[in-house]
Amino acid sequence: MSTKGPSIKLKIDPRDLQIQTFTVEKLLEPLIIQVTTLVNCPENPSSKKKGRSKRARVLLASVEEATWNLLDKGEKIAKEAAVFKEELHAALADVQKERQALKVSAEAFTSDPCYLPKRQAVVQAARSLLTAVTRLLILADMVDVAYLLEHLTVFQRTFESLRNVSNKSDLQKTYQKFRKDLENLDYLAYKRQQ
Repeated sequence: MSTKGPSIKLKIDPRDLQIQTFTVEKLLEPLIIQVTTLVNCPENPSSKKKGRSKRARVLLASVEEATWNLLDKGEKIAKEAAVFKEELHAALADVQKERQALKVSAEAFTSDPCYLPKRQAVVQAARSLLTAVTRLLILADMVDVAYLLEHLTVFQRTFESLRNVSNKSDLQKTYQKFRKDLENLDYLAYKRQQ
């Protein structure tokens, strides 16, 4: 990634990020449903054993690991980012804070999983973590889009210079640059799609 900022101006306020696409909403819907269903514990659960869930500590450890992986990748993105550096660092700090809050409330919840106030506290902490992670993902996506737009601008300039060449030698040089820029743009679009 380049160290200079892109010349593209994004018309987005990074302090007010909202999910505005149906696709992102649909991708997050299963997570939201899982978090929400934790609330639906009856006041007096049945004493019959109907099966065994995974141990709460195992689930908490998997959330911890996933969050650490996300934070690690987020740090790498923030270091390389040419735009929204401060916002990315703030979002990372928010994810870290919410991760810690979830850990504390989940540990209290594991001692008495059917005590409704503890269940509600862990659900609220999980929702807050989900919101913080979503904000971080949207910011990382915005950085990616800015990077693609920067390369698209370079490609457009090369295309314009290709249209304005006056001799065969310049045409060959410019065409080689055009091909290289096109391959780079194609690769970046492929990486984004992956």
